[in-house]
Amino acid sequence: MIAGLLGLALLAGLGYALRWRSNPSPCPYAQRHAINFPRPVITRSRLRDVLQPRSGERLLEVGPGTGYYTGMAAQAIEPSGTLHAVDVQSEMVEHLRTRMRREGTQNVEPIRGDARSLPYPDDAFDAAYLVLVLGEIPDQERALDELERVLKPDGRLVVGESLPDPHFVGFEGLRRRVERRGLAFDARVGTRAGYFVRFDVSPSGEPTDSVE
Repeated sequence: MIAGLLGLALLAGLGYALRWRSNPSPCPYAQRHAINFPRPVITRSRLRDVLQPRSGERLLEVGPGTGYYTGMAAQAIEPSGTLHAVDVQSEMVEHLRTRMRREGTQNVEPIRGDARSLPYPDDAFDAAYLVLVLGEIPDQERALDELERVLKPDGRLVVGESLPDPHFVGFEGLRRRVERRGLAFDARVGTRAGYFVRFDVSPSGEPTDSVE
């Protein structure tokens, strides 16, 4: 009896995951507690190592949610740097604004916006990052175009992915898609099941040396 119920629950969960994967959408605000769980592979310290944020830079975070990585990145670019955090859900934006105010972080600008049409001019940011977000965007290609557009000629893009996220984006396919846009693979940390990867905007269009 118990085994049968567990089997049904597993099938139901699998069916939900498959439907969610075939219909990309952000994590609902009602389920926000799930995105605050520890992330053993895609940790804050690893993101900082790959992103290499520097004081005074202007950074972009796409899909910050409740701000799992936001405070770390904002602190790294103090005192004169600014982090723009763009989320498509107004509830997440307000949650993040409240959290940053409570933590005393003053250099974060939470903004409601769509990754497929970022509200910024060309060459606006030194670096951009998105973690567990790309697969949730209905038009990933357009989002990648937008990220390339708003990055400065010497800018950096970091993407983080990890299973069991139903919207997981594999590294090999992502690398091909990003390199077609003129960004060069620079570094990767993690495993096939969870990783951060960094791409650099190459003004000449030539790839840089990779660092594993």
